[in-house]
Parts: sequence; structure tokens; C-alpha cells
Amino acid sequence: MTQAPATIFLVDDDLSVLRGLGRLLRAAGHVTKPFASPSEFLSQLSGDTPGCAVLDLRMPGLNGLELQQAMESKGCHLPVIFITGHGDVPASVRAMKAGAVDFLLKPFDEQHLLSAIEQALRKDAAARVGRVESAALHARHSALTPREREVCALVAQGLTNKEVALRLGTTEKTIKVHRARVIQKLDVDSVAELVRFVDRLGQG
Repeated sequence: MTQAPATIFLVDDDLSVLRGLGRLLRAAGHVTKPFASPSEFLSQLSGDTPGCAVLDLRMPGLNGLELQQAMESKGCHLPVIFITGHGDVPASVRAMKAGAVDFLLKPFDEQHLLSAIEQALRKDAAARVGRVESAALHARHSALTPREREVCALVAQGLTNKEVALRLGTTEKTIKVHRARVIQKLDVDSVAELVRFVDRLGQG
């Protein structure tokens, strides 16, 4: 299935800023979607669309930081770039701690914004690949029976078949059968690969 093109979502209550940003970004070859208020943006928000969001820090209703939190609560993980006409060091610190890609003070250098957007789009693309891979790992792991999951976890910890059997109160022969099924269902070729699978599963 073809992925939708990346979209730069612009949220600013200043219509002249929205128009200026739109012209700049479209001239650079980007697809943009402007919104004059946080509520308008949130009402049309979709976590499926790749891209990033450029948010004004100070807006009526929700401010930029609150909008970023609202996006997260809706399961939207778009990278965020903040722009503001007010030098606010505490706000910039909070924004960066919350995962913002950049924090630009108006009037900002156009190339700085374009560079920040390229960085945000790379971050979004990598995160999307990571989420797809994580979902695939969890799907494979969910195919295991409860006992197979126990065996998988213990084998990944480095226990031998005999040690796993003692831990679970069963025979070594039974553990060998479970272990073979685990390796088959997880589509791994060795215990070392199984260990890496479990490690990546924990990170996902």
C-alpha cells in the first residue's frame, strides 16, 4: 500500500503567518495544511498521516505546549516544531523536554525552519518504521501459548532446557518441544536471535 505524502501541519492564529509559512514550504516542495486554531487542528487530527506539525506557542484557547500534550493524548506522534514571537526560555526548555524538534523565535531564518522540518520528517519516518516493526514483533509473540511465553522468557535469560524444566516443573523433553515451537513461531534461527527478539520486544 502506498504511503500518503508527508504533510506539514501549520497551526497559528495569525493568518498572515499561516500564509507566509505556506508559501515558503510549498515553494520548497512540501505539502502543507494550515489551521487557524488548535481546536480546528485537533478536530481533523489523524495519527495515520506522516509529516510534522509547526505550532505557534501562544494562541487563544490551548497554547502550543498544551496542544502538543493533546496530540499525544490522542495517539498522534507527529514531531513538533514550535515558533513564537516571544522569547520564553522556560517554555522553550519545556518544549524540548517534551520532545520538540526545534523552538524558533520570530522572525526566524527561513533556512533554519526548512532544516528543522527536514529533521522532523526524518524523525517521523524512522518512528513510523519502528512502530511497524514493533507491531510485527508483538504479533509474532502473541501467537505463543502462555507456556511457550514462559519458556521463551527463560531461554532468553540464558537458562538451559534442563534448568527451564526444573523452573517450570516439567520434563526436559517437554521443554525441547516448547522451545522448538517458540523458535518456529517467532521465526528465529537460533537462541542468540531469540535473545535479540526478546530484547527488541521489550524496547517496543
